[in-house]
Amino acid sequence: MPRRTVRRRTRSRTVRRIVAAAVAAAVSAVGAPPAAADPAPPTDPLPRKLRPALAKPSAHPKGRAKGLVIGGDQARRRLVVLDASKRSWVGKRAVRWSWKPTAARGYRDVAGAWGGASDVRVRRWHGRTYVVTAQGAGFVGAIQYPTGRRLWAVNAGRRSGLHAAELLPNGNVAVAAANGDWVRVYAASRGRAARKHAQVHLTGAHGVLWDPSRRLLWALGENHLIALRVRGKAHRPSLRVVKRKRLPSASGHDLAPVYGNRNRLWITTHYGVYQYDKRRGAFTTRYRLARRVNKRIVKAVGNNPWTGQVLLTRPKKGCATSWCTDTLEFFGPRHRKATRVLGGAQFYRARWFVPRYQ
Repeated sequence: MPRRTVRRRTRSRTVRRIVAAAVAAAVSAVGAPPAAADPAPPTDPLPRKLRPALAKPSAHPKGRAKGLVIGGDQARRRLVVLDASKRSWVGKRAVRWSWKPTAARGYRDVAGAWGGASDVRVRRWHGRTYVVTAQGAGFVGAIQYPTGRRLWAVNAGRRSGLHAAELLPNGNVAVAAANGDWVRVYAASRGRAARKHAQVHLTGAHGVLWDPSRRLLWALGENHLIALRVRGKAHRPSLRVVKRKRLPSASGHDLAPVYGNRNRLWITTHYGVYQYDKRRGAFTTRYRLARRVNKRIVKAVGNNPWTGQVLLTRPKKGCATSWCTDTLEFFGPRHRKATRVLGGAQFYRARWFVPRYQ
């Protein structure tokens, strides 16, 4: 057979294989569900006995809710801001802001560590608004809102299992790692990629929250709530544990301020939603809306400081992972209840878009 004929047939077969592969990929992309989120730390897959507690929230799309919320959509690997007052979150108009790191925005060195968002908070610093996020794949950063520009970001490692981040008043960033069993304060004030940090051990670290009135950093672990004194100068911080309190039930998940009461914190575990009284050093389920809010396996909880309405996220039966949901639930005064659904989304945590520490 002539060499030209062999070459033509070889090229033809190669082209057919490329075209077939492209068509298959396109069909798969159209019909496939959103990709599952990055693997979660061992503290997140549900124990068998808790699987019946997976949420089956009844739909209340016409229920009233007011305020912006922010969360990490693990399915689309992005951060989103949504308007709770809109009863339908179908279509592009529902999303007020979305973001993911790109090289053009100055994240070339850390974009590979971007994955499913574990936590997101909103903070004000030097007159500007920032979104602080921790990602399961290792990305942790403070992002200017709404420009998306980088204040600070590093890759803390996929194996760390990052679960929470907090922007401190001096520009440093506190981080909690569930797999790494640590709480760190990065000297982010030193530069946009500064890696110097102070560290303490905390098994299953899931949450960090700055307390401006007591000048303490609270941190939530698998079995304990601790308070940390942040010492040293901004460019060289140090940490010291000054309080340790055992949780009322196992597997701590979320730590948040109780807006309107500086002496209380929201705490969630596998088995309930509590408030921690800082003055008494005690956990309680005696709080407003407790009968409606105190549920199992709640991943995030928080009250709106202006309306009093409580927002929570909890794993939903049928979602892609044992820790995600596409439905945000709102509980308010006067028996007000609402749900908002972002189709195909996979939220672990969502919060009110509120920059206040407390």
